Amino acid sequence: MKDESDRLGQHWIQGLYQEYRRRRRSERRLVTGVQTAILVFLFVLWEIAGRMKWIDVLLFSYPSKIFSQIGKDAVSGELWGHVGVTVGETLAGFLLGTLLGTLLAVLIWWSPFLSKVLDPYMVVFNSMPKVALGPIFIVMFGAGFTAILMTTLSITVIITTLVVYNSFQEVDSNLIKVVRTFGGSRRDTFSKVILPTSLPAIVSTLKVNVGMAWVGVIVGEFLVAKNGLGYLIIYGFQVFNFTLVMSSLLIIAVVATLMYQAVVYVERLLLSDRPQR
Repeated sequence: MKDESDRLGQHWIQGLYQEYRRRRRSERRLVTGVQTAILVFLFVLWEIAGRMKWIDVLLFSYPSKIFSQIGKDAVSGELWGHVGVTVGETLAGFLLGTLLGTLLAVLIWWSPFLSKVLDPYMVVFNSMPKVALGPIFIVMFGAGFTAILMTTLSITVIITTLVVYNSFQEVDSNLIKVVRTFGGSRRDTFSKVILPTSLPAIVSTLKVNVGMAWVGVIVGEFLVAKNGLGYLIIYGFQVFNFTLVMSSLLIIAVVATLMYQAVVYVERLLLSDRPQR
């Protein structure tokens, strides 16, 4: 009788779980459908506004012209080199900035003295306009990949450090006391409490750094590049080809979205086994 009751209970719980998953899938499809409908509506409205001269097509162009520009550059092969350069620079700045920022946050957490020393410097550096550092990097490293990478790192590293370090500081002190009560070292505290608890914040930093890396790379390309999507934007402004400008912006938006979705996928893999609060 008890076994039969247990089976019925398990069947009931499994049914509730399957119903919950169906609702979640239905909600995701609805959200995706609404997002797609809004995007299509905006593009259609933009196209109509351009063709009806409701907007200045010299400045804003319209979708059919933009897609024609992208198609022409893609077929000629000119586009792929620019996209490859910018994506490569962005990935390098994104990955390296996240890694260095996280390591710096760990170092600051590990040494309370170092934390007190560096705190005002991090606040000041974070408040500085990073665009102003671009010319300095050009003089130091030359007009090339290194200057663009350093411009990107000046944005991503400090953001990562501040976010990750703050997440370390917000870990429940009671959990730390438990580890220390049982004789755990500072390394044990970090590996068993601080890092696992802060993993969601670190992954969230990846999402922020996707946008920050693109900002850094495009700013760097504005200043020094002779190829890349940032160069195409500046070139389009110089020759008053704003369709080229808008097509470059559209490509940046698409690639940045793909990078963001890749980070979301990594987040699901890393956090799938964590209990939901």
